Amino acid sequence: MATRPLPRRAFLKGLTLGGTAVRVGLPPLACMFNAAGTSYASRSEDVRGAGEPESRFVLWFNGNGIPERYWIPRQEGREYSLTPCLAPLARLQNDVQILSGLDNPNGQTSGAGNGHQRSMSALVSGEKYSGIGAGGPSIDQVVAAKIGDDSRFASLQVGVCRESFGSSMQRNMSWSEKNRALPPEVVPQKLFDRLFGKLDDGWIARKRSILDVVRTEAGRLQKTLGREDSRRVDEHLTSIYDMERAISRFPAEYASKVPEPDVGGDPLDYPRIAKLQSDLLVHAFASGQTRVASYMLTKCQSLTRFPWLGLSFARHHEYSHLGGSHRERQQEVMRDICRWHVEEFAYLVAKLKSVPEGNGTLLDNCALLFIHEHAEANFHKNSGGAVILAGRAGRLNPGHHTRVTGTFGDLYRTIAAEVGAPLSHFPTSYGTIPAVTA
Repeated sequence: MATRPLPRRAFLKGLTLGGTAVRVGLPPLACMFNAAGTSYASRSEDVRGAGEPESRFVLWFNGNGIPERYWIPRQEGREYSLTPCLAPLARLQNDVQILSGLDNPNGQTSGAGNGHQRSMSALVSGEKYSGIGAGGPSIDQVVAAKIGDDSRFASLQVGVCRESFGSSMQRNMSWSEKNRALPPEVVPQKLFDRLFGKLDDGWIARKRSILDVVRTEAGRLQKTLGREDSRRVDEHLTSIYDMERAISRFPAEYASKVPEPDVGGDPLDYPRIAKLQSDLLVHAFASGQTRVASYMLTKCQSLTRFPWLGLSFARHHEYSHLGGSHRERQQEVMRDICRWHVEEFAYLVAKLKSVPEGNGTLLDNCALLFIHEHAEANFHKNSGGAVILAGRAGRLNPGHHTRVTGTFGDLYRTIAAEVGAPLSHFPTSYGTIPAVTA
């Protein structure tokens, strides 16, 4: 342990060099918590005082729905078997809960737009599609309005796919209010610079490391820390350096936010960018820069191709609607696509689980909700939806599959209460879902 507790304010301030724009946040250190690791150590100069670690919330999305027979487990309870789509969660099965049976009422209504736009608006906001965008604020922004003010960023919008197809409703999942989109940042270089700051063109071009300007301060800090905390700081700085190197290996044109052609999808290093965006989000959570994020792996009604899966014959949306003699093949292809989606989600969950915080891990203080715009993809089904809920924030009770009765709005209200953002109302919500909590 350090000779005395490190104030929580240091966790939020991070390592900074006076007069520069560089910011390298600290990870959760043992000396920031009491002996039991259950709450922050109290120091008179820490104006926030002691308290439990903050909960974080992630709304994760991929488009075009699922093949229910390969995605939804047949068994309920804690002894359920993982389906082919959920197989990547094998090592995390006790950290996630699978919920099925959720309805998206305003996604089933007629009106402006196509089935994807109507479903997407209702899925994220509970409101009908306006014809321009979401009919109200998305759930991540509703939560951020309650718990985001004390963070450097009230929320982060993270994306992967640069696909330019579709309307604003199809390209965005976060909405601050009706028709007002918060676009996801899909360029890792730009997300990195937003989190860590900028100095000059030479540094931005990755010719130097941001760690160069905080190395002396980091060394001074480490001399005051115990062995375990010093090791955590070393690992944290190494992970930042690794992200810098990964970014430097991208072609220069990747730094430009130029969308891919409407018909071409977005095959450029898609899986590599997804993992790097997840790494950056974990850093933002670990260093206290935000408590709320949305993560858009694919766009709504996505037209991407999947050459790394050996799927180049058609695009995602086309695969979701193959019928007739191709019906069986359609199900198998959607199975493989959805399994990759879950692989990327599992990567983020595992990274959060690898970060110690207090007497547990960062994942223990998170709620990550994996949603998609439809249940059975081919039919644009808006009833009986299935989701993955990861983490143990509040009283969340992972480790089971449960068929529930209720709406997505009910689920959002339930989760919001567990991350410290209780809601008295959310569109299409009529109550809560007790099965989600212990």
